[in-house]
Amino acid sequence: MIALGGVIGAGLFVGSGAVIHTAGVLAPLAYAVGGVILLLVMRMLAEMAAARPSVGSFSDYARLALGKGAGFIIGWTYWYFWVVVVAFEAVAGAEIIGEFLPHLPLWVVSAAVMGVMSVVNLLSARGFGEAEFWFAAVKVAAIVVFLAIAAAALFGVLPGQPAHVLAIGDGPLAPTGATGVLSAITVVVFSYFGAEIVTIAAAEATDPVRAVARAATTVVWRVIVFYVGSIALIVVLIPQAEIQPGESPFVDLLERLGVPGAAVAMQLVVLTAVLSVLNAGIYTASRMLFALTAQGEAPRSLARTTARGTPIRAIVLSTLAGWLAVAVAYLAPEAVFAFLLNAAGSVALVIYAVIAISQLRLRRLVEQEGGDLPVRMWGHPYLSWFTLGLLVAVAVSMVVLPESRGQLGLGLVAPAGIAVIYLVRRLSRPRAASVLTAEEPQ
Repeated sequence: MIALGGVIGAGLFVGSGAVIHTAGVLAPLAYAVGGVILLLVMRMLAEMAAARPSVGSFSDYARLALGKGAGFIIGWTYWYFWVVVVAFEAVAGAEIIGEFLPHLPLWVVSAAVMGVMSVVNLLSARGFGEAEFWFAAVKVAAIVVFLAIAAAALFGVLPGQPAHVLAIGDGPLAPTGATGVLSAITVVVFSYFGAEIVTIAAAEATDPVRAVARAATTVVWRVIVFYVGSIALIVVLIPQAEIQPGESPFVDLLERLGVPGAAVAMQLVVLTAVLSVLNAGIYTASRMLFALTAQGEAPRSLARTTARGTPIRAIVLSTLAGWLAVAVAYLAPEAVFAFLLNAAGSVALVIYAVIAISQLRLRRLVEQEGGDLPVRMWGHPYLSWFTLGLLVAVAVSMVVLPESRGQLGLGLVAPAGIAVIYLVRRLSRPRAASVLTAEEPQ
């Protein structure tokens, strides 16, 4: 449920409109290709996580496979990504709540939403897990109900509705051609980002090997079914020219089918999705920060935990960083916050590529040492290289497509800046050590 909660968000309920508008009838294909990438990446990550459960997850695996620098850069980049997401979701949640409570200032609602989710995370890992379970349950139930209603409408068994004529022939398969499908795939890859949270949470489970092995594989299939299934029903029931980016195609279809209260119900579902991602973001950012302290790559003071093992200071710092980003959203020009979001958007490609490279490297090391692997990547090493090739193809398509080129460039800003910090930190350490040695009494 944590993996489902991390993936199924507003990107599906609202953002899918932009994907359909760009890719047309081929939108389900874009979601299917993104789902294949997610499935293969999660299987590689499951292999490493089952062999060595770790709160640091792919940051620790990158450190083992590629060196300390890779672990430092990936860990801090991932923390940065979720801090920005936390701020964005807090603002988005406040805007939705503001429609029901228009008299409250937006910043007050944002602070309240952030505060509640912070308290949930401060209680314990169980508190986070319980909240995420129910958030995910609401989202899954909403998608199942939507699939049932849409399928009933398609086959003419929905009460009071005749069988609907397929809208699939009302226009070209892809209104913007092959480039539109490629552009849609890049958006889809980012919308799937979040399933990897399960390998971080599994390290705190009673049986981490079983937890990660089960969740990393079965959950991905459910995600693909939910995404591809719901988008396929939408594109065959609504003419693609009538689907507008920024508007929920789910609400559009339900209103066309005469479902009462569809808009309000979907608003509540989207709010649940926003709170779910916010909850998961605080948890993930704090655990990655906690893992960095264990490697000496973050202040040791952040390693302090409560009696229940909750990294209280890491949670507080991650939340404060989120509040700072919220302040940027309100006080600075919109371009500043847009820069943060665009710079975080391409992080998925970087993280996924490092996971693939780490798995290839660590699998070879384990086989050389004769170690055991409870979970194995399918078709290794061919599917591992195939996955890396798909990620490179997505990156190349972003370079080719003008609308994605800027986002890819901004996505490299954070890793590049963190790499510079690592180099400066590494170069300064020998000097500090030499100074200390010179000051020691002879």
